[in-house]
This record gives sequence, C-alpha cells and structure tokens, in this order.
Amino acid sequence: MANIPTGLLSHSQKVCRLYKAILRNIDGYCQTRVEFRYHAVIIRSKFDENKDLRDLRIAKQKIMEGEEWLFKHQHPIPKKFAESIGGCAYGRDVILPDWLLDFWDPWEKAFYPKYFAKREKRKKNYVEFYKKTYGEPEMPHH
Repeated sequence: MANIPTGLLSHSQKVCRLYKAILRNIDGYCQTRVEFRYHAVIIRSKFDENKDLRDLRIAKQKIMEGEEWLFKHQHPIPKKFAESIGGCAYGRDVILPDWLLDFWDPWEKAFYPKYFAKREKRKKNYVEFYKKTYGEPEMPHH
C-alpha cells in the first residue's frame, strides 16, 4: 500500500523533480561531459542557496520560477532514454502473457520438462492461494 501514488507531492519531491528535470534539459545542450558538469555545479549552487528557506510561500514561488525557467529554456529535441515512452526502443520487446504457454503442443512442452512441471505446480499453488484468499467462485444459476 505504501507504493500507491496519491498524486500529491511534498515540497521536497517537487524540488527534487525540478532539479532532475533541469539537469536532464541541460544535458541535451552540452557537447561534453565536462561542460555538463560545469553547468550542473552552477545549478546545484542555485538550489543550495535556497535549501534553508522556512517560508513555504517563498519556497513555492522559487519552485514556480524554476519551472518557468525550465519551460523557457526547454531543449527543442529533448534526450529520451531508449526504453522510455517516446524513446527509439519503446515497446520493441513485446512481453508475451504467460497463458500463451497453455496452448503449446505437448510435443513442444516435452523439450522443457522441468520448466513445465514447475509451472504446473505454481499454477496449482496459485489456485489454492486464490481459493484460500477469496473463497470458491460462485457458479451462475441458470
């Protein structure tokens, strides 16, 4: 339950996300790693200047200014990780559902006897777990 996103972000989460977004944006503009590190140190110093703010109104204003700066200085072609949404390899590897293995021919299953024996045990254990947790499924009355 602790990992369920609520949609509400704390102030520190907003600051961390803004910092990361600015660094990712700057990385798109820099040609070398040295140039990126130089700009990253400057950005970090600007964030460190405001880390001890106690007035949340001012802190919120600083976040809004940072988001506005990021919007104005957005890279025209932002870098994306290959496997991320919008990346060049997103969705390239299709993950097939497990139930497709139930439709294999017995002759095909014979090539992997240990795997399918263990799989049948796991399916049986899951059915028992499901019945213990949720009870027997009700049969519809006709």
